[in-house]
Amino acid sequence: MSVQTLGWLVLLLPLTGAVLIGLTFKALPQRVHGIIGVAAIGLAFVAAVLMFFGLQDRGEEERQLVSVAWDYANTVGVDAQLAILIDPLSVLMCLVVTGVSTLIHVYSFSYMGGDRGYTRFFAYLNFFVFSMLLLVLAANFFLLIVGWAFVGAASYMLISFWYRRTTATKAGIKAFVINVAGDVGLVLGAYFIFKGTGTLDFLKNFELVGEAFTENQPELVAGCILLLVGAFAKSAQVPFHTWLPDAMEGPTPVSSLIHAATMVTAGVYLIARLHPLFEHAPDAAMVGSVVGCATLLIAATIGLVVTDLKRVIAYSTMSQIGYMIMAVSSAVYAAGMFHLMTHAFFKALLFMAAGSVISAMGGNQDLDKMGGFRKVMPFTFACMVIGGLALSGIPPFSGFFSKDEILAYMVDRGGVYLVMAILGYVGALLTAFYTFRMIFRAFFGEMSPEAEELSHGHLYHAPEPTNPANGEVEDTEVGFPGPEHHIAERAGGMKIAMGGLAVLAIVGGFLQIPGVTSELHHFLEPTFHDSELYETIHPSATAEWIGLLVGAVIGATGIFFAWTIYGKGGNAASFQARFAPIHKVFVNKWYFDEAIDFLIVRPAAWLGRFANSTFERIFVNGALVGGSTGAVRALSAAVRSLQSGYLRYYAALLLIGFSGLGAYFLISA
Repeated sequence: MSVQTLGWLVLLLPLTGAVLIGLTFKALPQRVHGIIGVAAIGLAFVAAVLMFFGLQDRGEEERQLVSVAWDYANTVGVDAQLAILIDPLSVLMCLVVTGVSTLIHVYSFSYMGGDRGYTRFFAYLNFFVFSMLLLVLAANFFLLIVGWAFVGAASYMLISFWYRRTTATKAGIKAFVINVAGDVGLVLGAYFIFKGTGTLDFLKNFELVGEAFTENQPELVAGCILLLVGAFAKSAQVPFHTWLPDAMEGPTPVSSLIHAATMVTAGVYLIARLHPLFEHAPDAAMVGSVVGCATLLIAATIGLVVTDLKRVIAYSTMSQIGYMIMAVSSAVYAAGMFHLMTHAFFKALLFMAAGSVISAMGGNQDLDKMGGFRKVMPFTFACMVIGGLALSGIPPFSGFFSKDEILAYMVDRGGVYLVMAILGYVGALLTAFYTFRMIFRAFFGEMSPEAEELSHGHLYHAPEPTNPANGEVEDTEVGFPGPEHHIAERAGGMKIAMGGLAVLAIVGGFLQIPGVTSELHHFLEPTFHDSELYETIHPSATAEWIGLLVGAVIGATGIFFAWTIYGKGGNAASFQARFAPIHKVFVNKWYFDEAIDFLIVRPAAWLGRFANSTFERIFVNGALVGGSTGAVRALSAAVRSLQSGYLRYYAALLLIGFSGLGAYFLISA
């Protein structure tokens, strides 16, 4: 089977699963739909693995393959094709997306059991994976935009999955609106590039960009910044990040899928894919680096004070994506993609472990009400610690090799990149602190009532299910979470998925050990062969190890501080009171929501009300619609009044008409 055929299979298998589940939702039992969903993504992963080996069998100069299925439009300079691009970058993304998504589907098979929307959930989940694969395999801007939009629509359906929850529907709408704003930026950016190069095809664009634009030409910079708007919105970068924590209203597997291997990594992939454009517009690339750096710090500070378990991990995702955006915008491509891969492993693991804890809490996500789960949930605790150590950059876990490699490369570039690297180390300290603040509060200390009940062999279920966010009573029979709760210690599917990710979180970093292995760097070389910086930016193995060790010490320091304040019974309240003004800023999430509400939402709402009450009712309905209809009515009434039925009146009118016509010709002659 050819590599191109395997590429189409990777794309079509999740779509087939989604369609098949949708068409048979009444004909087959729910569990069968779960099996179909898992099998579709699992087979897609197998096809991706075969595609990887098929690509490796080709020479390095032959590892960029384009397969065209259909010419959608090929006229007046528009070359819109249904075409996929198979190269090391897209293959890496396919492996990560399908591999991690398979484990998330296995986890969901158990976790979502008993939910009335079980079938609908797997249909949505398969469609989401298809959309992400369409995005990463697209060979041109046309198909990229289609996949980009599909991912946004699928995320809305999954975030709002429990559609009776007002908080979930609002979160879904918020995510959709912000992502649509990013979609507009992506489309306009693609237009700027197309206007200069005359093609939508990626590889042709890369060949022509040097001829079509001078370096930092305003049109190119504007186009690239608009592309960054799309990347920032999808990857939750400042100031488009506010949808990400609210997206936690979706089921935990959705949080794991969106925040680990798929949606939020799309912006990172986009910048890496379009690297020739950004290298030719370094001013735009600098914007990406600065925004990524700012995001990783802002998100980390908010993570210090959040008390919702899933939202802590969500802000962690936002921060880690900031590292990746900063990396690929600074031409540190291999390290950025390496961190994307390892982050998918340990972040999906953290969300799954959080889901197990939340189930044990009967759906409650508040860290203030948790405690003592370490002994009663040993497997979940071990997985959470492994994920936390990887996220904190502690050796030998995967995050130690990937995150700190980014910072070592940034140091090697020097100048402003050195400043961003230092800020990145500050972010690493905060990351380790808030990660283990979360772990110590959930698993150490006195047992919560839910942990006590579990210690006696009973899984807690709330007598009257309510939404933990606002206290609304929920009917588990329709549109809300199901009545059942499942923890990893009792659900085989959850344990298998979490165990697999735990292993990957431990060994995944061994692909890139400074001075020992550089498998990912070499694998990605054919994609970045046209980059002037890919091989230029390369610190020595000694410099990399120094950077890694500095990062490990910083991570260990953060864990020590977290233990001092939260782990051994320290007084967190006094610490909070000492820094009350800063704490207030962090609790209010730097007031981004308030600023957006004041600057955008309120003016837009006022404009809408004005348009409805004044412009539309008075001018449109009154002057245009009412005026024209009034004129027609008056003319109709005048004509009707002339229809008297008397022949003498008609003869008189005919005579007057002919007389007027004769007078006209006499005067004009």
